[in-house]
Amino acid sequence: MSGESSTESFEIGRRVHSLNDPRRVGTVKYVGGVEGYSGAWIGVDWDNDGDGKHDGTFNGVFYFNGRSQTSASFVRSEKLSRGINLLQALELRYQTTSSKDEEDEMYVLSAKNNRVSIQLLGGDKIQDKLSRLDELTSASLPFLGVSSLGVSSELGSVLPNLKLLDLTGNLISDWEEICALCEKLPALTTLNLSYNSLSSEVNSLPQLKNIRVLVLNNTGLSWTQVEKLRPSLPALEELHLMGNMISSITSASSSEDQAFNSLRLLNLEDNCISEWSEVLKLSQLPCLEHLYLNKNKLSRIFNDNESPKKISDPFPSLRCLLLGANNIGDLASIDALNVFPKLVDIRLSDNPITDLARDGVPRYVLVARLTKVQVLNGSEVRAREKKESEIRYVRMVMSKFNNKPEEIELLHPRFNELKKLHGLDDEVASAENTRPKNIASGLISITLKCVGPSMGEKPPLTDKLPSSITVKKLKSLCENLFKLGSIKLRLFLHEEGSPFPTPIDDETSRLLDAGIYDGCTLLVDEES
Repeated sequence: MSGESSTESFEIGRRVHSLNDPRRVGTVKYVGGVEGYSGAWIGVDWDNDGDGKHDGTFNGVFYFNGRSQTSASFVRSEKLSRGINLLQALELRYQTTSSKDEEDEMYVLSAKNNRVSIQLLGGDKIQDKLSRLDELTSASLPFLGVSSLGVSSELGSVLPNLKLLDLTGNLISDWEEICALCEKLPALTTLNLSYNSLSSEVNSLPQLKNIRVLVLNNTGLSWTQVEKLRPSLPALEELHLMGNMISSITSASSSEDQAFNSLRLLNLEDNCISEWSEVLKLSQLPCLEHLYLNKNKLSRIFNDNESPKKISDPFPSLRCLLLGANNIGDLASIDALNVFPKLVDIRLSDNPITDLARDGVPRYVLVARLTKVQVLNGSEVRAREKKESEIRYVRMVMSKFNNKPEEIELLHPRFNELKKLHGLDDEVASAENTRPKNIASGLISITLKCVGPSMGEKPPLTDKLPSSITVKKLKSLCENLFKLGSIKLRLFLHEEGSPFPTPIDDETSRLLDAGIYDGCTLLVDEES
């Protein structure tokens, strides 16, 4: 076959994979000659940076625009695959029996380091069941080079019971073919198309009334294209859209038949949303219970010109909101979460507001300010932790803002409510300007535990210390109490319910202001 004829099937825009590595996937961007080299070449822009050698410009000659400096390369057609169809992939995955060589590789080493062959218990029965495609309820076909779904009239009879289909990392792009597949598989409810470069042409698609879960992570879809999918997915309950560079949410249609009225989970993690006003466009989804926004670019829950009180019943069903790894750094954003009537599960980890080194606040402050929280950063907030956190918070505010009611009301909207709830009105007299003359009444009990690798085994110590001393003074006391010499110390607050101890790094802060409270445990570590 001549070089010219062998390249005819590799048209511009076709998805391909390396012949020897179906995980090395790319898009054909150029077909033709390369200056200084004989024959025809295929210019491929690979999905993963580093899979190529240049950016589409080679030896000073421009051929095509690559995504990055190392995403493009030229390949001979015989080194590329245009892929296989769905039934071929199913046969490859489920109907191919193990070879003698593969079976020989299944062994364990004996006590004398000899190979002992193993056989899976019931392996023949399992293989026999999987080989009967009509009994398959789920099929996982990731990175097998599926380029055509091969939709035919007999597909439904071949896979009548298939409920879940995972086509991650293949060569699929055509929405019409995807919809035709769903129509031919009557039992299909869950479809995963992640890491397929899906077409932006999403028009006049049929209704897929059986699809409940659709996973479209890293497919390059914008929200505009998602909007076009709405009419086709009337029963959709879960939609996953991670890693699609989504920065804006186009306004949802107001008509009932166009809305995601059944959607319970929306995953928008690892995107580029920076404005809370975009998120609010989702606030009227009636059944939305889980909204995942980790790894976006949000800095405030509400913009400066917005007020939670102006939003009419925002997110009426929302129970879980994940906001980890954003740029949220203000307490007003935390307070704004209280407007959501059913929100009980919140993630705020890896934001400035939870990082004490960046003027963040300890866990107990978040627990106290969030009215309905039951799970914070993946850890359950039990009734005891909730009560103790609220009491500590009230006492901290009284210490800092004594006789400044206007400032308290502005900065600490739950203060008066919590003070009354826990019967702390009588403690006002113990605040800053009326501090008791007797220093003993200002003592707090602290348990100190040495955990530094070079400190040796030392029993924990429990002592009563003035809450007014600084963290620096406490470190000095630890050096003396544990005879630690010149070791440079770092203190951590160990709190019930928190998966990681909280560092106490501000040496000028008083113990009370640093969140150190009566009955707490401090870990005495050494700086690395």
